[in-house]
Amino acid sequence: MKNIVYTLACTSILFFTACSSKNKNGEDTQLSMQDSTAIAGPQRMQVSEVKATFTYKGKDYQSSVVRQPDETLPIVTDEQGAKFVDNRIALRITSGGKQVVDKVFTKESFASLIDSKFMKYAILEGLVFDQTTPQGMIYAASVCYPQSDLYVPIRLTITADGNISMAKEDLMEDYQPDSIQ
Repeated sequence: MKNIVYTLACTSILFFTACSSKNKNGEDTQLSMQDSTAIAGPQRMQVSEVKATFTYKGKDYQSSVVRQPDETLPIVTDEQGAKFVDNRIALRITSGGKQVVDKVFTKESFASLIDSKFMKYAILEGLVFDQTTPQGMIYAASVCYPQSDLYVPIRLTITADGNISMAKEDLMEDYQPDSIQ
């Protein structure tokens, strides 16, 4: 019994000594942990390139959409103070080796369709090929609040000769322009 008590006492002393927060000089030390997700500067979306091939009015088309964060655009600050680099998106459409569209979009390209209060906190998130219709090649663009589900969908219709028209799609049910500061 004495051996068990002696062993427990020694183990306890070793345990408490090992867990002490004093270093060899007798000074208290503290371990401070930094969150590994802390962001030092503005956040950026990844560079992406999406290619698509489709047929419109009997002709084959190739599409390339390249999204890149652009440091030359104004930094977007959300309502909590987080900073984001806005994007620039290049759309290139070719057919039979001939260039049909070579256009670069920023969120300002859609300013006539979007409320200025929304634009203040938004970035250009994406542009994707959707479908072909008798009216043209349809692409869907989105201008959004960074890292949220709140966005304004925009429909681009591109004709065979490269003319581009834009229209705002129905807004989400949650978006209320009067509630944004």
